[in-house]
Amino acid sequence: MCILFIAVNQHPNYPLIVAANRDEFHARATQHSHFWPSHPDILAGKDLVAGGSWMGISQSGKLSALTNIRAPEKERSNAISRGELVINYLSQDYTQQDYLRHLSKHANNYNGYNLLFGNLDSLQVYNNYEDSTYNLTDGVYGLSNASLNSPWPKLDLGRSELAKYCQQGGVFNIEHLFNLLGNDTQANDEVLPQTGVPIEWERRLSSIFIQSDDYGTRSSTVLLLDKYRQIFWQERSFDKNAVVVGQQSYHFSLD
Repeated sequence: MCILFIAVNQHPNYPLIVAANRDEFHARATQHSHFWPSHPDILAGKDLVAGGSWMGISQSGKLSALTNIRAPEKERSNAISRGELVINYLSQDYTQQDYLRHLSKHANNYNGYNLLFGNLDSLQVYNNYEDSTYNLTDGVYGLSNASLNSPWPKLDLGRSELAKYCQQGGVFNIEHLFNLLGNDTQANDEVLPQTGVPIEWERRLSSIFIQSDDYGTRSSTVLLLDKYRQIFWQERSFDKNAVVVGQQSYHFSLD
């Protein structure tokens, strides 16, 4: 998962809104979101290479989602796959504080990541490079491949659009969120972040929706929690030409 937009208590009917894109190499084998046979209460996509996930939710109301930190000079080939962090939290009997201590203790075992995790009413973001934690109070947040709410053009754009939509209230149209996630506008060179990758990659990665032959947005997911404690999850998967090749939709009440 490479970009997340999160609204906490900003819409009158939906106390939590999460709109997320997973960006990955198209050749990496992936299974769309589903309830896992090995963990029947967990709804998540699955990385078929390393076995983990990028975003998932349990029927008891635990949420976890991952973004990588873009820092090529720090990458280690022998690091543990970060995708296990999502499933470990959802599948094991950790409290948030227990898992936070676990993350901090083992931070150096992984390449850079941000992990959004917690109960739906009490979410936090952990950054292993900084060994820092941020509690998500009421507001609109953006999380990509740096720190929470880093001033990257695509994060500023997505946060602004989500905030404006929440302020409108009224009838909720989930297509607005998929339109937000589908924005492929690239940033101008003068405002691109400098993360250590070549300028061509900085341009390619500067849009919310990324498209190229080898790497890009593989799926978009919208998660809604309504005021009646109902969960709505919709996912759309894309090929390298940004054509929708799969759609998943789930609706359930929290245990």
